[in-house]
This record gives sequence, C-alpha cells and structure tokens, in this order.
Amino acid sequence: MGLHDVMRRALEDHDAVTCRRLWKYVAPNMPQPQSDLEAEITMHHACTQANNIRFKSRAYSHHWLKDHGYPSGLPDYLRPRAERMYPKVVDAVGIAVSSMSEAMEPVIPIIRGAMENVVLEHYADGVKNPEILKPRMLEARDQAIKKLFG
Repeated sequence: MGLHDVMRRALEDHDAVTCRRLWKYVAPNMPQPQSDLEAEITMHHACTQANNIRFKSRAYSHHWLKDHGYPSGLPDYLRPRAERMYPKVVDAVGIAVSSMSEAMEPVIPIIRGAMENVVLEHYADGVKNPEILKPRMLEARDQAIKKLFG
C-alpha cells in the first residue's frame, strides 16, 4: 500500500493525526499545518473535495466544517444530499408569559425581556442546559416582577 492509499484511507476515516504526519511526505512543497486544529480543518476540507472518498465521509466532513464555521469544498450539486444525511440541529428555548388581568398587559414584555436576556447571556457563554436555564429564567422573572411591583 502506497502513501497515497494510506492518505486516502486516513481522509476517509477522519484521522487527522495520520493525515498530518503523512502530509509532509505526500506534499512536501505545500504549506504544513501548524496546529492540530489547522490539520483537522485541512483534512476535512480535503475530504470534501476528494472524488475518490466515500460520499458518507465527504458529507460528514461537510457537516463538520459547516458546524464549526468553516467553508466546505463539497461541490454544490452534492450539498443538498449531504445536508439531508446530517441535518442541522437547532436549539430553541420557549418563553411564555401571560396574565388573566388586562392591567398586566403592559408589563408582560418587560418580564419576557428579562427572561430572554438570561437565555441570551447563557447561550453567548455556550450554556444550553435546560436544568440551568429554567431556574435562572424563573429567577429573572421573579426579580422583574419584584422590581415592577415592589
């Protein structure tokens, strides 16, 4: 088995360590990755462009690149099929605030805004756990009500 065969197998298996080691032998005149992350990005991008790699592996690399905010090299005609294999998962939080009293209608957006701010702050920090978010949202709601009505 030659170096190119080993490299193709490493690309197909998403083995960034082997790809990084082989890259200096397969393409010695090309720029070499300086970090593990750069090697992984390069490996996935190469995998999306290689025609001799299984489609499932190319689709996974496309998904990995898009999920991490990097451009994919997958041809446009293959993208819909790849995105069906690995659909994008979207997080959502539901916030519902209502009241039986019409007098409370003007303050509902303020209470909902306080709860929304908690969610936005936690999502900005990468915290998406409902067990953490829900109590914090309820605490923000209680504080907003206390501020409004004493």
